[in-house]
Amino acid sequence: MTDLAAAPGAADSTASTEVLPPIDGERPVEWAPHEPAPKKHRTGLWVGLGVGALLVSAAAAASLILIAPGTTIAGVAVGGLTPAAAAEAVENHLAATQISLTDGGADVVVSASELGASIDAKSLADTAFAEHPMWNLGAWLPEPIAGEIVLDPEVAHDTLRGLVPSAYEDAIDAGVSFDAASNTYATTPAVAGTGIDLDALTGAISGALADGAEAVSYSSAPAEAPAAISDADATAVADQLNGMLKTIGFYVGDERTVPVDPAVAATWIDVVDADGQLEITADATEIQKTVATLAEQVDRAPVDAKAIVNGSGTVLQELTAGVTGRTLGDTSTLAADFATRLEAGEAVQPIEVDEVAFKEQTLLRQIDVNLSTQRVSAIENGVVVDSWSVSSGTTGYSTHTGSYSVGWKTSSQNMGNRDLTKAPYYFQPDVKWVMYFNGDQALHGVYWHANWGTPMSHGCVGMPEWRAQWLYNWTPQGVGVNVHY
Repeated sequence: MTDLAAAPGAADSTASTEVLPPIDGERPVEWAPHEPAPKKHRTGLWVGLGVGALLVSAAAAASLILIAPGTTIAGVAVGGLTPAAAAEAVENHLAATQISLTDGGADVVVSASELGASIDAKSLADTAFAEHPMWNLGAWLPEPIAGEIVLDPEVAHDTLRGLVPSAYEDAIDAGVSFDAASNTYATTPAVAGTGIDLDALTGAISGALADGAEAVSYSSAPAEAPAAISDADATAVADQLNGMLKTIGFYVGDERTVPVDPAVAATWIDVVDADGQLEITADATEIQKTVATLAEQVDRAPVDAKAIVNGSGTVLQELTAGVTGRTLGDTSTLAADFATRLEAGEAVQPIEVDEVAFKEQTLLRQIDVNLSTQRVSAIENGVVVDSWSVSSGTTGYSTHTGSYSVGWKTSSQNMGNRDLTKAPYYFQPDVKWVMYFNGDQALHGVYWHANWGTPMSHGCVGMPEWRAQWLYNWTPQGVGVNVHY
């Protein structure tokens, strides 16, 4: 190939090519002809305008996704950043912030990240962009946006306790325990401790960052640290437990069938400190010891109803009210169920029972007066319960035969007329155990003679007072009286 070069001093493109003699035996050098000057084109102008338009369009687009200039979040400038980048900048700034703890001796320096510091940077950045977008010129240079900084209490106290142990003395929580002397739950008081005030430290960090500082100085002097469980907390739990002790037991319906002694309940219940809160726990195994004895306390035989009736079946007197019997039902989950109730603050545990029905017994009572034998018989359900001699009405004053029933009863009365010149021409004071059955004829006690088996009265049926008293108590109003020969 020929090496070409433009000849020095060439005037224009029409000059002829000049061949120079060879140098040192090399091939000759030829001067390239001078090229004519290129014509000017307008294409560059149009291309320049297109790029400029593109640049303007790109800036406009960027303004739609960036935060306005002059915007700060927690002291961090985030203008011109996307929300994501702004959030990252705020988080990084907070994590790197140095806190100097001062109190007498040499300072101790710790980073905010070592204290578990956090801030909701994403939400703050999204809010900053929503309220202060770059495209809105009126939103530029807004007021600083404060961010709430939070320290993780467990992380912060663990770190600070290791760095400044002299600032820490553990508090003692209030407690609840059973007092056997009073059979009630009592409290033990809380004792405050000391530590570094995280609220104040958080405020100091927030204030320093809001002012644009990179570091914070804070006194590590101990502050009072109240116990997590206060006296009021313990009192509330003790009051709840003492209220439960008043009603604790196993219930059939509304009946506390098996009350539980407070001392026994105390072996079931414990009060524990669960992360700064008092909780009631119950031991199903201990409860089961009482459940195992329930049958002997719950089971009962039925009590039959017993009533005195007359010949038509009308109840004259209820002697015994019927009581349904019962047997204890399934107890397989009873202890666990009661433990769950106690932990929820409930002391009433229902129990299942199977009922046993009672029977109804009726006693048909009758009084039989045999004038031929001068005997009275007490008859119950057709069986003679007792029988004894009496004195009925004498000649002219006979006791009337027929079927009657006991009416008015009185334990004592005067019979006859004090004026013996008037009917019935006799007076008998303080006659005992009187039961009228036919007008003025009655069954009653007699103290003025003992001639039993012989008619002696003015129509009444007399008998020894002790017999009359027994019959009086045995006989309710309405019992039938059959008088016959």
